[in-house]
Amino acid sequence: MDQVRDLRLFIAAAHHGGFRGAARVTSVPASTVSEAVRRLEDQLGTRLMNRTTRSVALTVAGEELMNRIVPVLAGLDSALETVAGFGKGLRGTLRLNVPGAVTRTILPPIAADFLRAYPEVSLDITVDDGLVDILSRGADAGIRYGETLAQDAICVPIGPRSQRAATAASPDYLARHGTPGHPRDLLAHACLRTRFPGGAFTEWAFEKGGESLTINPSGPLSISTQAAEFAIATAISGRGIVATFEDWLRPAMDDGRLTPVLEDWWPSFEGPFLYYSSRRHMPPPLRAFVDFIKARPRDTRIS
Repeated sequence: MDQVRDLRLFIAAAHHGGFRGAARVTSVPASTVSEAVRRLEDQLGTRLMNRTTRSVALTVAGEELMNRIVPVLAGLDSALETVAGFGKGLRGTLRLNVPGAVTRTILPPIAADFLRAYPEVSLDITVDDGLVDILSRGADAGIRYGETLAQDAICVPIGPRSQRAATAASPDYLARHGTPGHPRDLLAHACLRTRFPGGAFTEWAFEKGGESLTINPSGPLSISTQAAEFAIATAISGRGIVATFEDWLRPAMDDGRLTPVLEDWWPSFEGPFLYYSSRRHMPPPLRAFVDFIKARPRDTRIS
């Protein structure tokens, strides 16, 4: 902790023009700041600041230390604030805007563990598959996949590192209509489609051996992405081929109600992200959730 204190005094001196400037903002004597910097220089075996009678300036080594240590200390402060929240009984409501895609297998175990760690924090979750401005919808943060994130959003990976899209049909359907051997064969099959709130259908994308293509099939059913379970149930009943997240189809494939279709063409994609608009003035429940997610081991499986 003494070294951390010395590092903080070094940063104060760099930010405020020298030892006297640091003394004004830290309320410690300028001589104490100077001694702290000297101790760091002795430990590191290199000069961090060039001193003259009129000014103090960072050396190249000092600049490098500044660039590396500032985010480290910021992370330390955040971690200490989070742990302090346990003792202070962190309270409040965290409002999240999330797509239906994360509400079935990804978010529930994370939410349960977070509520267990912070029993006096409430989660208010809105399920929304549209592209939204989280602030205009009254949310503190959102969860989305990478292709739909705003460029200026602050993003934290949440859930699995990678997922796969999958296609499947019932054994009865395949016995009656045949099994597709190539994605283009789907154009001759009954396909069960899901669509976003704006009306656009979800893509049926495939990739294999460097080849990638997108198919726009048709069929007897189209339904909102928020009711994807309806499409899965319809596929199980033998009415067509369904395409969605592999982990959503996996239970029915494992017990034989569905058979994988074109499995060697299933594409993988990056998992979802928690995103928010600013690190400044973060509500304490959001700060705690961000730190909780960062500390949580991520599932490396493709699912």
